[in-house]
Amino acid sequence: MNNKLAHLINILKDIQSAVLAYSGGVDSTFLLKAMQLSDIRILAVTAASEIIPCNDLLTAKEVAGELGIRHRIIKTEELSREEFVSNTPDRCFFCKDELFKKLTDIALLEGYMFVLDGSNMDDTTDYRPGRKAAIKYKIKRPLIEAGLSKIEIREFSKQLGLSTWDKPSSPCLATRFPYGRRITKEALLRVGKAEDFLRTLGFFKVRVRDHGSIARIEVEEDEIESLLIPEKRKLITKTLKSLGFEFISLDLDGYKSGSLNRVLRDSHSL
Repeated sequence: MNNKLAHLINILKDIQSAVLAYSGGVDSTFLLKAMQLSDIRILAVTAASEIIPCNDLLTAKEVAGELGIRHRIIKTEELSREEFVSNTPDRCFFCKDELFKKLTDIALLEGYMFVLDGSNMDDTTDYRPGRKAAIKYKIKRPLIEAGLSKIEIREFSKQLGLSTWDKPSSPCLATRFPYGRRITKEALLRVGKAEDFLRTLGFFKVRVRDHGSIARIEVEEDEIESLLIPEKRKLITKTLKSLGFEFISLDLDGYKSGSLNRVLRDSHSL
């Protein structure tokens, strides 16, 4: 067993029992499996709300079932918080504050010692206001403690036979809106439908950034030519306009995780 994986399991054994914030993604699924290997008491909890893609909920339920882990889906109410829907650069704090409070309450009520999340070393290099919420509620982050990067987590996941090892990242739908653009249930639904449609055309790593009347599509650089095939381009334009966008644009930089944070980085460099 690799030293880092062995170190992670030793960290988890000391934890003894925990509630895991479980999204069904690569990181939290790997952590869930490591928790199982460490033979501690586990409850995996997945948040359901308008900001979570429906497919992510299905994946979380399916994978937890495959692993035989106790799993619960809870409702979170981010859209009831003005601090969240006003979409300031600290938006992520209020989302995580909502989630971590509920998970902490579950842990206290049901006798779990800690609450864990699946943040990895790569998350420490980007703008992540949710870290403040993790500190506030004393959330443990074992993947960071073990020094594990995303690439390492994917490799270990593959070795462990986890179906999520090559799953594209899937952050909440609120990340599709530029800071300052108000987040509504209708806008989230529109973005979700647009991305689901693009996936039916084979674009699995895709984002539709909502700039009001403009949809800015991001796909992998090597898929840009495919998207620009005339018949496909016309179909995409027609479909996204039917969802309420007036202008359909393609980001020639290609897919970039956290691309809307570039505004923050650029402003800090001035």
